[in-house]
Amino acid sequence: MDYEVAVVDVPAERTAVVTAVTTWQEFPTLWRRLSSEVWDCLRSNGIEQGCRNVIIYRDSAPTVEVGVLLDQPCALTGRVVASTLPAGTVATTVHRGSFAELGGAHDAVVAWCEEHGRELTLTRWEVYGPHHDDPGQQLTQVSWLLAPASD
Repeated sequence: MDYEVAVVDVPAERTAVVTAVTTWQEFPTLWRRLSSEVWDCLRSNGIEQGCRNVIIYRDSAPTVEVGVLLDQPCALTGRVVASTLPAGTVATTVHRGSFAELGGAHDAVVAWCEEHGRELTLTRWEVYGPHHDDPGQQLTQVSWLLAPASD
């Protein structure tokens, strides 16, 4: 898949997440449980839909935040806490298709940054949706926070 990478400034966006320190081996099964915790919290507040799912990777451990973009008030309970997608300059692309092939979007952003002399931080995230039952129609925005440009 060909990816078009753009560098844009983004504002902070509110999220509701469950944070975990995990391993790359455990994460493919863990994220679903973390997401379910967040959606259980939202449903208990009468929110059934409309919040796009997010996964934020804060480092390479990985320390992850799994949850949703939260655009309305919600009482957070249990392990669900308020967080944000960080404000800053990001390198970003859109992945179209199966989540199983999402790694290609991350690889494209990393390669683009190497080619253009842009330094990445370890903070990156994926914003999913809106939801579509057809895997071929799924959209995921992949963003990597860039280190401040040196003058």
